[in-house]
Parts: sequence; C-alpha cells; structure tokens
Amino acid sequence: MARFFIPRHWRMHKIIWALLILEFPFTVAVLALTGIASPNLYRTKLWQEGGDLGFNSDPTTILYAYANYRPVHIPLVWSSFITQFNLVVGVLSMFIHLTKFTMFILHVFWPIISMLVHFLLIGLWSYSIYAQTSPDTIDPNRQNHGAPWYITKNCNIASTHSLKGYCMQAKSTFAVSVVMLTMFVIHALVSIWSMIPSKEQKLAHAEKEAEKKAEKEKWSPVEEGMTAEQQWQHMWELQQLPRTPGTAGGMKSPMTPRTQAFNSLGGGLPLREHEYQPFPR
Repeated sequence: MARFFIPRHWRMHKIIWALLILEFPFTVAVLALTGIASPNLYRTKLWQEGGDLGFNSDPTTILYAYANYRPVHIPLVWSSFITQFNLVVGVLSMFIHLTKFTMFILHVFWPIISMLVHFLLIGLWSYSIYAQTSPDTIDPNRQNHGAPWYITKNCNIASTHSLKGYCMQAKSTFAVSVVMLTMFVIHALVSIWSMIPSKEQKLAHAEKEAEKKAEKEKWSPVEEGMTAEQQWQHMWELQQLPRTPGTAGGMKSPMTPRTQAFNSLGGGLPLREHEYQPFPR
C-alpha cells in the first residue's frame, strides 16, 4: 500500500498564473490607498462628518468622556491602529506577492507553501475588513451597529467636495480589501485541491516508491523469513569473516592462485635456482 504523499505540482496551473497576474494591480492599489490615508489624512474628518450627519458618534464624545472620568475607548473603525494596520498589511502583501511570483517561476512555490501563506493573508485581510466595518456605539444617542456611513451611504451626501473625495478613497480601500480577500480564498482553495493527489499521481508515486524499494533491496538484501535476532546474527557473522590474505595491516600484494603456484615451485622460476655460467670461448 502506497504511503500518503503531498504533490508538489499544481492541478490548475493557468488559474494560478491568472491569480498572480491579477493580484499585482490590486496590491499596488492597496499600497497606494493605505499609504495616502496614513497616518490620519481623512479618518477623523470622516468621523466628524458622520457625527454631524447623525450617523455615528462625534470625536468630541471622547473629550467629554475624559473630562467626566468615564472610560471610553475610541471605536476601532476610527482608531489610528486600523489605519496603520492596513498600511502594514499592504506592504506585507506586496512583499509576499513578489516573493511567491518569483518562487512560482522557479517551480518551488508548492501547494503546501501556498496554503500556509494564503491562510496568513486571509487572516490579516479578514481582520482588516472586520475593523473597517466595526460598529460605533460609544454615543448612546448616535449608535451605529453596522458599517460606517462612507461604506453604506453615497458619498454625494458629504458637505464638501474634499470630504466627498475622502469618502470615495475610504470606500475604495474597503472594496479593494474585499477583492484581495476573495483572491486569497480562491488561491487557498486551489492549493488545497492541488494537495489532494489524483489517480495518475498516486500511480506515478507508487511506481517511484517501488523502484526505490527494489534499488534498496538490491544493495542491502535481507534474507526472507529471518527474525530480527537471526538477521543481527547474520550481520555479525559477515563482519567476522577473515579478510583477503595479504591485505591486513597495509597495502600488500594479495595471495592470488598464480602467486601460490609459483611459490609451490620453490619460490620462483627453475632457471633462477642455478647460477649464471657464461659460455666457454
């Protein structure tokens, strides 16, 4: 029975190419939008505009709470944390995109690596979308339990032209965030599907394992039917076999059958037993 294995090849290679190419312009857009919004280009202004229109609390609510010694936290949607968080996620997304694009070209961006990377990105962007749509309930008279007004309302209701532009930028950031999350979810699903071996991949893997097993048995055979103790005894006996004569203790001439034949004749050729006598003149 073949062991379970995780394939390293993509099932839908063209879809991965399409996702990587499509991801680049949206990553650039996220990086530009979050960079423009940082550190506080329009966050407080949109908060104030929503308070004036009655859609959410007013920034002065925090000042009144501090003056009356009431512990009130700034709503997550209007906090500086989410602005900086979106910027960091945008920069990280660009870095990961360039890295995985290069790895995919080099054929080392395997499905299991893709799954882990995109699970991380899904978590980050899910929290970003949650923060962008978090409620504002610090003012009892103007509570908003849903998304902020610049997402749910038309930006034409803004009092000034500049606020209308800021509203459209914030709305675009939210829309691009949703698109990024959708692409990462699709990429993760394709990664998981590619990690499930197909019938052809199972057969190819089984053949490869069989070849490895045959090669291993060829170079290290084991007697069939032998217990572990018998196999150990067999290996010990092999180690106790005498070495080739003439080779122990250094490089010497081995005792070959031809050498033994010469030695049996008296240590050399018969002519060498008589002293050389020159012919008489």
